[in-house]
Parts: sequence; structure tokens; C-alpha cells
Amino acid sequence: MYGPPVDLSFKDISRVTGALSEVPQRGVRPYQTNSKGKYLSCSLRLSNNSIADLAGLQHALHHFLAQPSKLGWLDLSFNKIMSIDPVLCELTELRVLYLHGNAIWNVSEVDKLGGLQCLHTITLHGNAIETEKGYRNHVICALPQLKKMDFSAVTREQRVLANVWRHCYNRDENTKLDAR
Repeated sequence: MYGPPVDLSFKDISRVTGALSEVPQRGVRPYQTNSKGKYLSCSLRLSNNSIADLAGLQHALHHFLAQPSKLGWLDLSFNKIMSIDPVLCELTELRVLYLHGNAIWNVSEVDKLGGLQCLHTITLHGNAIETEKGYRNHVICALPQLKKMDFSAVTREQRVLANVWRHCYNRDENTKLDAR
């Protein structure tokens, strides 16, 4: 029923709303549209642009997709995004989110995605958070339903280690707070 991703990558877009005037790139599989000209797709690719924030994302989804609430795959890789915009938390059917190659600098930003119960794949490598101590553990704890992170499977052992890390980290934080 659903066709290929609506591809708005490499369009030199600096704002999500800038995509509204663009025509999606054609791929191997042809796009299918409904009677209103909206794409029958549950995937959107906005990678390799200059997008710094996600203002207007919902408007763009409604502009391009026949069923925007069914968005399951979103590629925002290789942009200039510095934080996790709350609009992503509105995408309750989102299963795959690519954010690699951006400018996210605080690993706690990932916590905002905790409500996305369907999210099973995320990429965050190539962001400043990748260099933070406990990066992978933090993400696995914040998003316990993940099956893949940074194009690698999340193993049972990693989940156990992440939980141990979380308990140790929380204990260290509580000790610091008690010392004040």
C-alpha cells in the first residue's frame, strides 16, 4: 500500500518549511499519490540539507503525505540539528529515526524520545554526544525498546550493562547531591 520514501535530500533546504516548494527526487520505485496529490508513503527523507530546527515539520508532513500520522521512518541525517525538537515526540508511529551527522551536543536530549514506544532504530553517531562517557548506555537506558542503534544491533548483554551503568551513574549523581 505504501511506496518509497518521499525524498527531499540534497535540496539545500535550511528550514523544513523550505521543503514545501520542492519536488521530491525520483527513485527507482515510482511514487504513488492519492486523489489529492499526496504521497502514499510512511517515510520521509530530509537528509543532507542545512536544517537546524524542525519548526514546520508537522506542516510539511501534512503537505506531502496522505497519512502523516502514519510516519514510520524519518531521515534527518547530515543536517545542523543541535537538539531534539518536541515535535518528534508527536510522531507516535515512528519506528526508525536517523539523526546521525548533526550537531546534537547533550546526550540528555535523547531522553525526550522516551515516549516513542514504536521507535526501534535510531542513529546518533557523528554528533558531539557520541564522545560523551556512557553515550551508548545512556541511549539504551533512555530508549529500552531499541533493537538497533547506530546501525548496530542492541544486544541483551548491552542492555544488562546499560542498566548496571544507569544504577551506578544514578548512585554517583545522588552521592554528589548529598555532598552539597
